[in-house]
Amino acid sequence: MEKPVFEIVIVGGGVVGAAIAHELSHYALDVVLLEKEEELSFGVSKANSGIIHPGTQNPAGSLKGRLCVEGNRLIREMSRPLDLDFKEVGELIVAFDEMETSQLWQMKMEAELLGVSGLEVVSRGWLRDNEPNLNRDAVAALYAPSAGIISPYRFVYALSEAAALNGVEVRTSTKVEWIEQMQGDSEGGRARFVVGTSAGELMARFVINCAGLHADDVASMVAAPRFRIQPRKGEEYILDKKRRYLTRHLLFPVPTPESKGILVTRTSDGNPMIGPTAYKVKDKEDLSTTDEGLRMVLQVAQRLVPAIDRADIIAYFAGVRPVAGEDFFIESDRRIPGFVNVAGIQSPGLTAAPAIGRDVARLLEQSGVEFERKPQRRSKRSRSIHLFSMPLQEARRLVEADAECGEIVCRCESVSLKEIKEAIAEGARTLDGVKFRTRAGAGRCHGSFCTCRVMRVLAEETDRPITAISKRGKGSEMVVEDRADGRT
Repeated sequence: MEKPVFEIVIVGGGVVGAAIAHELSHYALDVVLLEKEEELSFGVSKANSGIIHPGTQNPAGSLKGRLCVEGNRLIREMSRPLDLDFKEVGELIVAFDEMETSQLWQMKMEAELLGVSGLEVVSRGWLRDNEPNLNRDAVAALYAPSAGIISPYRFVYALSEAAALNGVEVRTSTKVEWIEQMQGDSEGGRARFVVGTSAGELMARFVINCAGLHADDVASMVAAPRFRIQPRKGEEYILDKKRRYLTRHLLFPVPTPESKGILVTRTSDGNPMIGPTAYKVKDKEDLSTTDEGLRMVLQVAQRLVPAIDRADIIAYFAGVRPVAGEDFFIESDRRIPGFVNVAGIQSPGLTAAPAIGRDVARLLEQSGVEFERKPQRRSKRSRSIHLFSMPLQEARRLVEADAECGEIVCRCESVSLKEIKEAIAEGARTLDGVKFRTRAGAGRCHGSFCTCRVMRVLAEETDRPITAISKRGKGSEMVVEDRADGRT
């Protein structure tokens, strides 16, 4: 069987891979995006805090600092055409003594060198007027108005959908298992690599490795990697949406060299969130949460906002960050022409993703890719319906026009049957895929009310048996058939 040939293969369907695919979709190129999980964003990106950083916590000469500031600007530009749920809320880096206050002035100077505008070191009085629940012991804060929040999952979906609309092929459940560098000329110079996957082989002229936690494993398929991924776990805790007015800004402590610290932030859907911890682990798949992590997060979060209570927490989760040194690692491997590593993309990787896409495009152009811009591009399909974020009158009009808009499947988040079906039409194939797109199952009851209904709708809309419906892909099926008597 003849192997498909692509100009560019992107390995990894998180926010960085999706952003690169979106950038390359502007041009007349044959591109395929490969993701090993059943859906995009199910790796590192699913545990992202969703903060769009302004660039206040990166050294002025760093790659991540430059790309953070550029990415913050690009996300604003693409918010309308991609219908992103970006919200500018501003951040405060809070100092509790004179030493920490002096650090704020240093951070302000470095951020301004990067091009961050609107920064201000604000006083205790300003904080009392503008952040009334903040600990009264706080003496000053660095205020950055350009900080924002976004849904990390819906950001990935918006980028990948726009890329697919413009010709990028997106393949999920496709794990890269080996890569072979070809000898001599092949396919008229179009192919340098054979990429072996769990779904078959394909050929490519360029391979972009943005496999997150497994970027060093993918790099080792073609040469000894010039970097190693050191997993760093962070535990975070989501609070009930009824506490949405707990803070007005994103609250940070003064950072350490290892971490931005334990934060009090909120999701784009309104839930306050506290965390993360930051400590090295050996297992890249270790997503466990711990009593020790909870105690640590609560202690630090309550120092910022004493009104936070453990009873407010409705969900625990952990993510593992793919650390490969102090800075991002983005370069063409000169030993392997056509192989590009995009690794060590930890915070502020979500913010920087669109800028990373542009940087990778520049690397490819320097390596011989011809960038012919497409005359016309499509940005996104029509706007999704999300009742939980609509004014009541607008929601009422939708229900009158379509009864499925008024059939509530998830009561905690007011998610309708119409939204569930839309999510499935967009590509959701798992319970997590539906949740990430619609928030069905993300409320205080954790899906106790809606899980069975969502499963039935998934089975009906995708023409699969109920036993094939999973939480997050193969191995997490929710209903198992008893082979002894055929019952489920």
